[in-house]
Amino acid sequence: MRECVALASGRLQPAERISLRMTAELENLVARVRACRICVENPAGKPLPHEPRPVLRPSSSARILIASQAPGTKVHLSGMPFTDASGDRLRSWLGVTSDEFYDIEKFAIVPMGFCFPGQDAKGGDLPPRRECAAAWRAPLMASMPRIDLVLTIGIYAQSWHMGAARRPSLTETVMEWRSIWENSLGPKVLPLPHPSWRNTGWLKKNPWFEMDLLPFLRSEIRYRLG
Repeated sequence: MRECVALASGRLQPAERISLRMTAELENLVARVRACRICVENPAGKPLPHEPRPVLRPSSSARILIASQAPGTKVHLSGMPFTDASGDRLRSWLGVTSDEFYDIEKFAIVPMGFCFPGQDAKGGDLPPRRECAAAWRAPLMASMPRIDLVLTIGIYAQSWHMGAARRPSLTETVMEWRSIWENSLGPKVLPLPHPSWRNTGWLKKNPWFEMDLLPFLRSEIRYRLG
């Protein structure tokens, strides 16, 4: 029986069809990532409090990379990125359907931390595990040569992909999106806040995000989707 992957739309996509969107090199690398247990067996700090379940969707053909933070509880259970309310909001920001979003020829989704990191004492998600980016991010990026737009969601992705271009706070970084875009070396980079419901207040305080940045973002997305 063919292994299948469930999409948010409710459709099933054969796993072997997904593998065709990867070179042999990338497919081998992803297999190693999915078997990774660094955060349990050789952790940087406290070990992961549950069994690792890496969630990522790299692609050899996609031009757009969603560089997110780490899976939440719902994504940890589903095994697919953004199968939650944050995903609904993100797809709205991008102006794409679920079918487009989960088309691995169009979008690569590679978070900074591949496994759900657990929660703090207040019930909030912990930061992405540090082991993931140190071990895997550079080789994964090198295996996705067609990426020419990187959407950096949150400060952890912005720190890795933007380096010194990141401002002291997330708000300052996102406000400087035009300058960051114009000065991007290599793939173009756009900084975004996390689409979590926790940032609804931030969106209300910063209406320029929806008025100025989102129309530009949707235009660039549509251009790359053809």
